[in-house]
Amino acid sequence: MGSITDLITTLGKNARTAAKTLRGATTQAKNNALINIANQIDSNRVAILAANAQDLSHGKDNGLDEALLDRLMLDDARLDGIIESLNQIASLPDPIGEITDLKFRPSGIQVGKMRVPLGVMGIIYESRPNVTIDAAALCLKSGNGAILRGGSEAIHSNLALYACVKDGLIDAGLDEYCVQLIDTTDREAVTELVKASDYIDAIIPRGGKGLVEAISESAKVPVIKHLHGVCHTYIDKDADTQKAIKIAFNAKTRRYGVCNAMETLLVHASAVSRVLPELIAEYIAKGVELRGCEQTRQLSDQIIAATEEDWDTEYLDAILSIRIVNSMSEAIEHIDQHGSGHTESIVTENYTSGRRFITEVDSSSVMINASTGFADGFEYGLGAEIGISTDKFHVRGPVGLEGLTSQKFIVLGDGHTRA
Repeated sequence: MGSITDLITTLGKNARTAAKTLRGATTQAKNNALINIANQIDSNRVAILAANAQDLSHGKDNGLDEALLDRLMLDDARLDGIIESLNQIASLPDPIGEITDLKFRPSGIQVGKMRVPLGVMGIIYESRPNVTIDAAALCLKSGNGAILRGGSEAIHSNLALYACVKDGLIDAGLDEYCVQLIDTTDREAVTELVKASDYIDAIIPRGGKGLVEAISESAKVPVIKHLHGVCHTYIDKDADTQKAIKIAFNAKTRRYGVCNAMETLLVHASAVSRVLPELIAEYIAKGVELRGCEQTRQLSDQIIAATEEDWDTEYLDAILSIRIVNSMSEAIEHIDQHGSGHTESIVTENYTSGRRFITEVDSSSVMINASTGFADGFEYGLGAEIGISTDKFHVRGPVGLEGLTSQKFIVLGDGHTRA
């Protein structure tokens, strides 16, 4: 216990000191570090993939399911994506120091707002080793110190990637403690990190609902979070048939173990005969287990009955719930009752229906004629995301650079005194 507490205290002190220096770092220095990290990853592919293979082997031995193994897996294509993300973040405008809303007051002073880092971020995540780089890059560019704690199942991958981060920081002349990785798999490290209010300004958990709930309940610092992603696609009565089939199939099957995967498909009764028979056949051929309402089950004897629990479940697996509705109002009511506030999409050629859907559905991302799979910081042009927030204050949706900042008031005077 004592040694873990001492470890977090040391990391916290180092991070706090490094964050002070990072606040004054030039955009060029931060961009150089990001490019250096990208080059380090490119040069160390063999070592990174070997470390990842070790984690995958352990994961299979420990009975990790296919969805978690998919999240854990790295290959050359995913490393290419990580490198591209680093270069994209380097090319993005630096939000730090931006001054907005500068106005003269009757007294003669000017009052405005300046964008500043949050301070030191604690990032706790499971499975996906790419988060090590996403988190490091976004915190670095936004001027925040970062303490990273990945899951034990990805420890070797994370250590290999973190070595690239550390070398990239040093080569750019920045404090190597700007980003630190907790290298112990002891769960007590998470408990201590979320209580370290003297050193941590905000926590971002990325992982399953259980992890996020546990952290939210025990943290003594603000938590930027989403609990789970029960995402919906609604096929409207005015949907284009081929668009509907293509979007609904992609939203579920592109990747199962991600929070933007569709978990429930809602279909207007008038569109059922046009889209569902073909979609059901495609899902079954792909190996997706289908759970449906009573009307849906009449279309195939391979569809099992959906329970109330199914409508609330984030499967993160090759399982899909399907419900037939009689109106958009019924679809929106279902989303309000069972959705998690993550991402919802409507497929329709009716402009009025599309506008109504994006107005009335209260989620962090709402789409028209697009797969829920696009709910991603990289796809939104944020360079990467450090998580997706379904909270309604400070930041909502994919958390990119601006989501890791706040604003302070600045006042410009020239000898002004107050009467």
